Amino acid sequence: MRIAAVVAVALGVLCLACKPSTDESPVELGRRAYMANCIACHNADPAKEGMLGPALAGSSLALVEARVMRAEYPPGYTPKRASSLMPAQPFLKQDVPELAAYLASLAPK
Repeated sequence: MRIAAVVAVALGVLCLACKPSTDESPVELGRRAYMANCIACHNADPAKEGMLGPALAGSSLALVEARVMRAEYPPGYTPKRASSLMPAQPFLKQDVPELAAYLASLAPK
């Protein structure tokens, strides 16, 4: 009987731990989009350099929109790297505001 109780409690704890986040804030949605699409080239920690892409913490909406939608830089922006490896990713159009919110939230203080 005790074993069944322990198993039931353990299953309950596991179910709570696996419960998906109910946070639907722009920052959380942007974090999810970043983790799903950006970490192949950029670091999982946007404040750190990635294998192919630079650190992105603090990036503005204008920069995120220009890079993601057109593989360009906004007027007057000086790129961190001379490469042009990142292709346009227009399938992320709806995620651009949230990606920018997430990256802006990580700006150095």
